Amino acid sequence: MSKEEKGQSKAEQAKGKLKEATGKVAGNERLEGEGQAEQAKGKLREGKEDVKDTVRGAAENLRGEDDQNQG
Repeated sequence: MSKEEKGQSKAEQAKGKLKEATGKVAGNERLEGEGQAEQAKGKLREGKEDVKDTVRGAAENLRGEDDQNQG
């Protein structure tokens, strides 16, 4: 996961938690829902980056095996 994307996902999750907590305290269901949605968006972004990292790692491993087989 790129540091920038990881930072964005964590920031979204933190912002969402703050909104959700503020909504709960204020009795504002809309703000609470926005906070939950923002947390979910951050988690999805993090998951997407994890998948990209996994695929990138698998591709690098395959390339490494090709190099060994050809050498």
